[in-house]
Amino acid sequence: MTDVDRRSHWENIYSAKGESQVSWFENTPDLSLCLLREAGLNPSLAVIDIGGGASRLVDALVAAGQVHVTVLDLSATALNIAKARLAAPDRVTWIVSDVTTWMPDRQYDLWHDRATFHFLTLPEDRHAYVDVLSTALKPGGAAVIGTFAPDGPEKCSGLPVVRYDAESLQAVLGKRFKLLSTRRHDHTTPWGSVQKFQFSTFLKQCES
Repeated sequence: MTDVDRRSHWENIYSAKGESQVSWFENTPDLSLCLLREAGLNPSLAVIDIGGGASRLVDALVAAGQVHVTVLDLSATALNIAKARLAAPDRVTWIVSDVTTWMPDRQYDLWHDRATFHFLTLPEDRHAYVDVLSTALKPGGAAVIGTFAPDGPEKCSGLPVVRYDAESLQAVLGKRFKLLSTRRHDHTTPWGSVQKFQFSTFLKQCES
């Protein structure tokens, strides 16, 4: 799927469905917040949410006093939904881009991705993602990446996915990243079905 195709697909999803009508909706992103805090989250750190869309993680980060928050997503419609919820959306940096072609102009202390990476089914897209991650994340920074687990769904929103455990995700990220922790997570969709996820946290190795 090309950048244009991906963008069109997600624009259509967010234009056709309400915020709470998508399978990945969470009223409160408790696990993401917990993992970011375990990775050292504090108000002075720069955090980026990859594929954040209309997620409520940005609300929680702003409410927690995070000063440097960025949300990146393919869908401008999704980001506009999130902006409309915030009392001061200008406090957040919003980026409309495909992460595989994005060219970051700064570095971040923490990288969060809940359910974006598993949509990259082509090796070249995965390699591009890892290159962007390596560029955007500071040495010593942490990446929290959540994907469908090996026993999770094979498709989502009509698209195929690649399922991971911590070891297979480590293999894709390569030696620039060190696995710090991993945990499984059962996400309950708005209509009551359960999706099996795994969340893994990686440290970007300091350059020698």
